Amino acid sequence: MKPSFKILAFLLIISLPIFGQSKKATLIVHHAIIHTLDNKNTIVEAMAVADGKILKTGKNSEILKLKDKKTTIIDAKGKTIIPGIFDSHMHIIRGGRFYNTELRWDGVRSLKRALAILKEQAQRTPKGQWVRVVGGWNAYQFEEKRLPTLAEINEATGDVPTFILHLYGHAYLNKAGLEALKIDANTPNPNAGLIEKDPNGNPTGLLVAEPNAFILYSTLAKLPELTQEEKFNSTKQFMTEMNRLGVTAIMDAGGGFQNFPDDYGVTNGLCKDSDLTVRMPYYLFAQKAGTELNDYTKWINTVEIGEGCDDDHRSDKVEYHVQGAGENLVMSAGDFENFDKPRPELSPAMEGQLKEVLSLLVKNKWPFRIHATYNESITRFLNVIEDINKETPLNGLLWFFDHAETVSVENLKRIKALNGGIAIQHRMAYQGESFIKRYGKTAAANTVPLKKILELGIKVGMGTDGTRVASYNPWVGLYWLTTGKTLGGLKYMNDENILHRTKALQLFTYGSAELINIEKDRGMLTADKLADFAILSDDYFSVPEEKILNIESKLTVVNGKVIYADNDFRTFADEKPKAIPDWSPVNYFGGYQKN
Repeated sequence: MKPSFKILAFLLIISLPIFGQSKKATLIVHHAIIHTLDNKNTIVEAMAVADGKILKTGKNSEILKLKDKKTTIIDAKGKTIIPGIFDSHMHIIRGGRFYNTELRWDGVRSLKRALAILKEQAQRTPKGQWVRVVGGWNAYQFEEKRLPTLAEINEATGDVPTFILHLYGHAYLNKAGLEALKIDANTPNPNAGLIEKDPNGNPTGLLVAEPNAFILYSTLAKLPELTQEEKFNSTKQFMTEMNRLGVTAIMDAGGGFQNFPDDYGVTNGLCKDSDLTVRMPYYLFAQKAGTELNDYTKWINTVEIGEGCDDDHRSDKVEYHVQGAGENLVMSAGDFENFDKPRPELSPAMEGQLKEVLSLLVKNKWPFRIHATYNESITRFLNVIEDINKETPLNGLLWFFDHAETVSVENLKRIKALNGGIAIQHRMAYQGESFIKRYGKTAAANTVPLKKILELGIKVGMGTDGTRVASYNPWVGLYWLTTGKTLGGLKYMNDENILHRTKALQLFTYGSAELINIEKDRGMLTADKLADFAILSDDYFSVPEEKILNIESKLTVVNGKVIYADNDFRTFADEKPKAIPDWSPVNYFGGYQKN
């Protein structure tokens, strides 16, 4: 018996490759230029997909042999294909809930055009609702190279309440908006915020972060919300917008006024209905000063890392689960990135408060991320982390800093020693000019110090920090990484920090996955990797640099399924419903624009 059993086992083992080769593809894409982003930067013509993963890549003739009658065949028409983009820092859960309410100035190239669409949207916005422009733009993207005036905003919007957010520096309220929120001469300034007054003591409509963005967050939170049905539609619209840009995964970094679990009902529902089209690991963000330790204690006792509606691992589900804590851990550690104002001095109480929360997280093996704009803050944060590591060793626990614009070489070495990572974003594409005005060209040239980060072998993933601080469009980030320029065309970055296009894309794919140790099955288009990819409108690797800003996806695949297709590939994707309510700016202007 034993010898015959061994023979059978041997025959079974040697036959496995044959069985594998006989497997047929559910999807084949051919006649393409597929950048696999593997270690050899291999480029292939075709790719076969089965069970949500890549079955095989190679030549057209070779891959087409894997089809059968049920296989979907897509002729890519010679277009470039890349792995799906993975944004390591964005606020998609919050952004999705409000997307249908927002008029986006992202990508608009003239102030004249921006004011024209503002006026048009005001004319169709019904009574009781607001016109909102919520971040993702700056003055330097406009050919006029200036901000709108309050007079221009009031003229365009009339008696329709309007809120316009400019980065996390300031916001505009028109006269109708001031009246709706009952802001008048007697309204006091909030802590670290300014309600600008005219010589008569009346509010002008300008709200200024000095430097705390709370005045901007809290004002925005007072505006009317969509209905539950509209929020579901809105989040679907926003995911489609991200898919249109080639994004297949996003790490949600929480955000102000994004309360857990109350504000997660929409994405929970979409996941349960298998309607998510973006992989979405998310972090839990403490909201209220003084209760952070209580919040994290409660969450640790009620939530498991990796817990989500995707727990059953059904093939039609994509990741949606708690990934860890952050980006805000304690309010006293918030070093707001308002480069129009001096760097904020963090409270002397910060270390003690942060140590309490971080000690709890480390003891319970909860991964964490920390918002950290300035090197001075990073120094103090690292002091706390190093102290905790002596008491309760991290032992490979996943953690990283977000942003780290001005991090020093000394602190980079400390991060490396603690096996930490860094999630960077293209905020300097929007704030480079402001940074230079305050800190000078020399400091700006090394912001972010990418060369040193990569030399030290620190894990680094790329993101956008959309939707308020910067645009959610990853192609702005790829433009910034590969040119060292702001949206206004100012080259400020040292040449040594500017990346080759392939390396930049790797930070937005494999790099983001590596931050949370899931790079083994994604970030490359090779056999057994997840079938997440995009057919691009233009060849990212060869187009003139300014055209990188206009790249989008012609067709996007997540988990082996086509979840977005433009007109050229429309037959391969379901038609997407219109945005609701009908007056939504999304129905008239879309999201990121090219005009």
